[in-house]
Amino acid sequence: MKLHSLTKALLGAGLLMMTGTASAGFTPDKPECIAPAKPGGGFDLTCRILTTGLDKSGLLQEPMRVTFMPGGVGAVAYTHMNSNRREDNNAVVAFSSGSSLNLALHKFGRELDVDDARWVGAIGADYGAIIVKADAPWNSLEELATDLKANPNKLVFGAGGTVGSQDWMKAAFLYRSLGLDPRTMRYVAYEGGGDAMAAVLGNHIQVYPGDMSEIKGQLDAGIVRVLAVLSPKRLDGDFADIPTASEQGYDMEWPIMRGFYMAPDASDEAYDYWVKQFNELYQTGEFAEVRDHQGLFPLSIAGDEYDAYVKAEIEKFQTLSREMGLLK
Repeated sequence: MKLHSLTKALLGAGLLMMTGTASAGFTPDKPECIAPAKPGGGFDLTCRILTTGLDKSGLLQEPMRVTFMPGGVGAVAYTHMNSNRREDNNAVVAFSSGSSLNLALHKFGRELDVDDARWVGAIGADYGAIIVKADAPWNSLEELATDLKANPNKLVFGAGGTVGSQDWMKAAFLYRSLGLDPRTMRYVAYEGGGDAMAAVLGNHIQVYPGDMSEIKGQLDAGIVRVLAVLSPKRLDGDFADIPTASEQGYDMEWPIMRGFYMAPDASDEAYDYWVKQFNELYQTGEFAEVRDHQGLFPLSIAGDEYDAYVKAEIEKFQTLSREMGLLK
């Protein structure tokens, strides 16, 4: 009986080892993070958070390289993965809400849509904000809204994106909530958030609908004021005293997701591997430290949940774009 029990135990252990090996299935031989922009931007940041988090937590045995593929807020990379690397199991590509908006507006091409990728997971979120100079005459979103409604052609908005971009959309939200036509907004498009910040500080524009993570330094220096953060509830830490738009009576939320997708025909084994890596990464203190240090807020969703999030976001953007006359 003892020998029989021992044999069963050894066989069981062997089966467990075989099962464990099979479940591992796929391991990337050349892990790659594609940042669909030039170095130094938000996509670069997204890849750096992932690669640093994986490295510090010890979850990835092979070093992960970062490749830059700029063009069209992700359009070039999306097309490349669909045209040239449809079965790539090694690469994950950085994605954002700005990319979702462009995908919703068919700026990735009419032939490509949300089903032409495998959605892996998010690594964090930022939130939109209504930003003015520190000595501006408004101390709340209500005061700005009152002035805007009385003099809709007086105030100039500006941000790092053209008409229809996500920064434009944040301002358009405010216009729409006041019964004003967003297409009549006085809006100046800049090359990036840095230029828009310089413009508001130089009094060239009065309102900058930017992002919270972009303005912490200026906020700490006391040179800007945030009238509202476009989050569902107040943020923690240094931003805890900033009221949300919703608590001031305005139904305005603008989360800015940062995450990743894979090639459309990547294998199930590879997709499951990367989803598992993300879910394990979320549990590590090393990843939380890296994310927080880079000014992002928690958004830890992967696999089916992330897939549903991206598809819902794109559907929301299509609805908003139709309401604002940007999409038929």
